[in-house]
Amino acid sequence: LKAAKGLVFYVSLCFICGILFGYFVVAPLTVQFFASFQISSSIENNFTISSYMGTIISTVFYTGLLFLMPIAIFILAKIGLIDVDFLRKYRRHAIVVILILAAVITPPDILSQIIVSVPIIGLYEIGILVAKRVSKKTEIEQ
Repeated sequence: LKAAKGLVFYVSLCFICGILFGYFVVAPLTVQFFASFQISSSIENNFTISSYMGTIISTVFYTGLLFLMPIAIFILAKIGLIDVDFLRKYRRHAIVVILILAAVITPPDILSQIIVSVPIIGLYEIGILVAKRVSKKTEIEQ
């Protein structure tokens, strides 16, 4: 029961931090990009409140989900599917996947992609530290 309370706390904390990052950093970049985006001067952009809200909500939600990466790594390490060596070995692959995910959830400019990907790479590194702690705790218990 105590472990479940701790897990709920950290899941909530990570998700809320992700939502705040998405709302205050990613969403303004997205809105600014789409407001200035123009295919041609003869084509007028007509934005509706539903498309605006849909963009904001999906951007914020997916950023919140990405911030749950350390929790996912913790759970996978706890059940033995991944370990520290695996995470370190495939670090480069993870960075490529993170850059692709950042490109999907941000507008197509490199600055916003970097602004989103750097914290997520940091979360991956935190996940490595979490997996290291889980493996040490498992060794002590055995």
